[in-house]
Amino acid sequence: MRIRTTLFIAFLVVPIVEIILFYYLGTWIGIGPTLVIVVVTALLGSYFVSKQGRFVWQSIKSKISQGEIPAASVVHGGMILVAGALLLTPGFLTDVVGFSLLVPGIREAIRQWYLGRHDSGRVIVR
Repeated sequence: MRIRTTLFIAFLVVPIVEIILFYYLGTWIGIGPTLVIVVVTALLGSYFVSKQGRFVWQSIKSKISQGEIPAASVVHGGMILVAGALLLTPGFLTDVVGFSLLVPGIREAIRQWYLGRHDSGRVIVR
């Protein structure tokens, strides 16, 4: 599928799913608790993104000082950046994906999956 089509579907489907989730959760527990959950996840997300980001930054600096190419750490840093954007976006689906990207094992699994899917005989720094 072309990237433009994928992005169009994502920009169409994700907000609709988020609106539906807000509606049902707001109906179930009330608007006040729903808004508190949104604020708390944003605060927790910013804390964990900052903590993970600092850790990855230290890893990048360490690998560079040892003369290594920090390819995996840079990819992890990019995923943490995406996680931060998702966690600051109000919504429950985006929060689940954002918090998932803050788990190092999940990030590594995604990186390995991508490398396996897109390795076509080229030299890839792991």
